Amino acid sequence: MESAHTNHSKSNVFLRVMVMFLSSFTAGSLTYLAGLHSQQQILAVSIFIFIISATLLFWNLRLAIAFIGISILLGGNVFSLRQMIISAELDIILFLVGMMTMVGVLKDLGFFTWIIQFVINMKKINGIRFTVIIVFMSAIMASIVDEVTSIVFVLALVFQVCDTLKIKPIPFVMIAVIATNIGSCGTMLGNPVGILIGTKAGFSFNDFLKWATPLMFIALIMALGVIFIYYRKEISLLSIRLEARRKMHLGLGPLVRIPYKRGLAILISAISIIGLHHQIEILLGIEKNTILIVAPLAISGVLMIMKSNRARHYIESEVEWWTLLFFMMLFSVAGSLEHTGVTEEIAHNFRNIFGSNPAVLTPIIIFMTAIGSAFVDNIVFVAAFIPVVKELNSMPLWWALLFGACFGGNITAIGSTANIVALGMLEKKYRIFIGFKEWLKVGAIIGVVTCVSAWVFIIVMTPYMH
Repeated sequence: MESAHTNHSKSNVFLRVMVMFLSSFTAGSLTYLAGLHSQQQILAVSIFIFIISATLLFWNLRLAIAFIGISILLGGNVFSLRQMIISAELDIILFLVGMMTMVGVLKDLGFFTWIIQFVINMKKINGIRFTVIIVFMSAIMASIVDEVTSIVFVLALVFQVCDTLKIKPIPFVMIAVIATNIGSCGTMLGNPVGILIGTKAGFSFNDFLKWATPLMFIALIMALGVIFIYYRKEISLLSIRLEARRKMHLGLGPLVRIPYKRGLAILISAISIIGLHHQIEILLGIEKNTILIVAPLAISGVLMIMKSNRARHYIESEVEWWTLLFFMMLFSVAGSLEHTGVTEEIAHNFRNIFGSNPAVLTPIIIFMTAIGSAFVDNIVFVAAFIPVVKELNSMPLWWALLFGACFGGNITAIGSTANIVALGMLEKKYRIFIGFKEWLKVGAIIGVVTCVSAWVFIIVMTPYMH
């Protein structure tokens, strides 16, 4: 029996390996047929598709395969070592290192625990109010810190409430994840996609507050309407259980006094500096987005001095080096497409097929990015699409790319990092798993509704975008 299982496992791995090589070979062949006959162009496309296939078929090996891919590109003289380093987007990586370190300090200070305690201590809470709180708390936290930190702490609250009231956690886990993905587009801080698009498009933090934040709240309200209808029975049951517990004069959990003020002061200071980065850069006469990148690093450096006994822990344990290294390799491979002229040709063909009218291109990019991000990590899809949007040179299309990537993450269970983290937490705590179809039923509705709202918003606001 064990031998049969082993053989099945080996055949499954072999099949996936064959799919990876076949996808890579097909991509290279199509590149040649498209008129891109350069060996460097064919190799760049083949390796990029190879790495995308790895993220789908061998998630745990994606970094190893990315290492091999970048080695082939360098060895095949697709680009030089210097060009690889430039394409690795070290500014974005350093920004993420600073933010992750800062979030680690906030965890230590109990800031996120204080937020959970605050919600638990609320009086006269019912199912509808709790759902609204979960939605807006998930979205705002995601936009201020990042989607992964947000979902980890919001689910701690969801699990505590569901365990206390003896109700199924799946609907409220879904609600939290949906709101987290929507909220991640609200600022540059919520998703690596935001900082990547922001730096490439030349957007400041204030540009996000002006264009992305309003749509985030519009999309949240649209999603909330769907949630109230789709999960009406579960929300109603939550209200009944809360009322019954209130009659027995019982709360939702033990309350602990948390010294939150230092954490709150740090977060407000960081957001203020990041929010004013453009004005500070103009005042000091330095390059655009320099303060944006430097601020988290400088604040993290000060915090590490203040908590020197924990400094090593923050860097070694709180910074997701595995993910950041993968991003660096991915950005470099995507850079090889731009360096070899592949993305320029794609943009040219894209323009020939669809034209250059933003009103036509906006929905195409939103829905293409959303569907792509639903099945491939959105950072992978965006990294590939950025050079194309750059060639098309239209401000509304950058926002279409951002919203499609973030909103598309809700469509499937593998659409975003927050989804995968939430599924892992749910499985670890309750030994239950949200099936693909179960997720798709509500995820597809939310995805369509929010993407349509983004389309309408961009079309209406395009005349005011400069």
